[in-house]
Amino acid sequence: MAPSAATEMQAKRLAAQAGIPVPRGTEHRTPDEAAAGAGALRPPLVLKAFGPGLVHKSDAGAVRLGLDGPERVRAAAEDMRGALEAQGLPPDGFLVEEQCPPGAEVIVGAVADPSFGPLLLVGLGGVWAEALDDTAVLPCPLEPGEAERMLSGLRGAVLLRGARGAPPVDAARLAAVVEAVGGPGGLAERLGDTLAAFELNPVIAGPDRAVAADARLLVAEGRPVPTGLPGPPAPAAGPPVPRTDFTRLSRPRGIAVVGASARGRGFGSMFLANYRSSGHRGSLVAVHPEADRVDGVPAVRSLAEAPPQTDYALVAVPAAACADAVRKAHGIPFVQVVGGGFAETGPEGAALEAELVAAARESGARLLGPNCMGVYSPAGGQTFLGGGPGTPGRVGLVAQSGGLAGEVVRVGERRGLGFSTAVTVGNAADVGPAELVRHLAADPDTGVLGLYLERPPDGRDLARALREVRGRLPVAVLVGGRTRLGGRAAASHTGAMAGDARVWEGLAARCGFALVRGQEELLAALEVFDLHAGRPAGGGADVLIVGPSGGAGVLAADAFDAAGAALPALGPGARAALHAAVPQAAPGNPLEIPLGPLGPKDLAHRAVLAVCGRPPYPDVVAHANVQSFAAFARPGEGVAHAEAVRGGLLEFVGHLAALQEEVAETRVSLVLRNTECGPPDLLDALRPAAREAGIPCFLSMETAAAAVRAAKAFAAARDDEQGAPSPER
Repeated sequence: MAPSAATEMQAKRLAAQAGIPVPRGTEHRTPDEAAAGAGALRPPLVLKAFGPGLVHKSDAGAVRLGLDGPERVRAAAEDMRGALEAQGLPPDGFLVEEQCPPGAEVIVGAVADPSFGPLLLVGLGGVWAEALDDTAVLPCPLEPGEAERMLSGLRGAVLLRGARGAPPVDAARLAAVVEAVGGPGGLAERLGDTLAAFELNPVIAGPDRAVAADARLLVAEGRPVPTGLPGPPAPAAGPPVPRTDFTRLSRPRGIAVVGASARGRGFGSMFLANYRSSGHRGSLVAVHPEADRVDGVPAVRSLAEAPPQTDYALVAVPAAACADAVRKAHGIPFVQVVGGGFAETGPEGAALEAELVAAARESGARLLGPNCMGVYSPAGGQTFLGGGPGTPGRVGLVAQSGGLAGEVVRVGERRGLGFSTAVTVGNAADVGPAELVRHLAADPDTGVLGLYLERPPDGRDLARALREVRGRLPVAVLVGGRTRLGGRAAASHTGAMAGDARVWEGLAARCGFALVRGQEELLAALEVFDLHAGRPAGGGADVLIVGPSGGAGVLAADAFDAAGAALPALGPGARAALHAAVPQAAPGNPLEIPLGPLGPKDLAHRAVLAVCGRPPYPDVVAHANVQSFAAFARPGEGVAHAEAVRGGLLEFVGHLAALQEEVAETRVSLVLRNTECGPPDLLDALRPAAREAGIPCFLSMETAAAAVRAAKAFAAARDDEQGAPSPER
């Protein structure tokens, strides 16, 4: 059963009750009644037919404009009825309205989303809504100023400000319409669970007006069309729900593994071996119906017999057997279910997942998963990875994919990152990302957070949690499967256009986190946060790029421009200072210096100090061409070629380290290009040296640009939350 549609007049009555201006109009059943109603309205008039199947009226020929009186309305209605009946779309009636004066057309809509609740969409309207695909999306309710920012951020916002001699629209009136739909206590919130989709398309805006010329409402399955707009929702009653203390999730005193085989096969046996090899210092037991020991580990018959200090149980049995195992976990605060076969597989799996959640409630345990790999915490003895634990650090990670989490952890550790806690949540049937964001934000051992998300079931609460940490915890978010919400596309432009990607883009602006596009960008953002988040450098767009000349500088400028950075030209004073410090430098931005194996390695250091005035550049990106060092290095007597290449580049990094110390209010980043041409162990020498100096190291300009964008996003959010003005160059 699909959502049902209100008539346009019904939708407009609700809009008017929300304070949205709509044209004067009347609704009628026959052409004669429509003509009679037209007599009370001021021409020019609009005639519209309504009825089942008339979703997109213009496409069906169910709209006539510019009618100058009752007789023209009657004739148009009779002609329209005949044409629609010939298409098999007989109308139920007609709407006659005063035609709005021309102006800029905007779409304002809301659509119910199963994860985020009502989503508000704003974009260019009318025929441009889908043709230009220029929209902004945010979860409701809007925060102060967001309506204006959504409108001004559209690519077509120039049309609203006045273009080619047209007057600008009344921005305040247009923003008020957006607020009336998606703001606190707005129409979307007041409709609540009744809402499937609502849209005003177009809202016609002019210098003294913003009027909803068309309105459409789809009500949720099984809900009646409301006759009036409900009042604003009441605040939640009662005390707040107590938060779970997740400390023992990452630092369990004891662990029990269900599903380890006496023959050493399967996930259970793998996890048991991982815990043994990781050096877990607490108690460790296997759960086995017959054996007394499994792989040298003491065994019990069920979780009901686990030692009292057991804080974490890992269940690795077939899906149908999981609920029974979890039901016996009384007194164990956290239970993880490894395997799949639940809601991700369809209705039967969803039923098993519901039973699993009920079993966890019955036992009093919080459930991690199902379909997840668990927890990694080097300091707490938690692991889902083979091999020894890495060095503990301050990077937290929450991921809906265990495989990807393992990659991020191991690759990150290879690059020098240390992790506090990494948690995989899989289907997130109980414990979801929102709770873990709040926990890690309060964790004194976590100072940086990365998220990998697909379709979080707690999206609305997650949005609130990310907003709560804005400007105080640097967060990078990688979202997989950012596809469109197409379920309501046939009946709603809003449903068709409110794509997942736009939701996350809007949330990134609201919450101040970095939205990244892939695993490499996620790792880069975590590294730049780990090394630079504590610096007082601001979030301004300016970047100074410095390195050897050639096409690499042009491509660097392209990469940073695409990332939203600005590369301001050097002023006369900076040019003079640069010429005095490094006469051979080309005074542009990118700033070109003859960096190579045969010349001095401190050119970048000297050049940046010469031009980095007050306020300093927020970001300096220095780059070196490893291929040039490898091709032209001249080893001295008794020095191997590889050692000469490493030595020259280490000297360059050493000068950057001194630079970073001298420009503490600037984030210095390093790009090593063409590392394939250097010695095999080159990065093993250069990366630790750069990290020791607090300088992140990247292998491409595109990755560096994404990392710098992430650093700027956090700095801007931090300064905004603290009320600190951004310095102007």
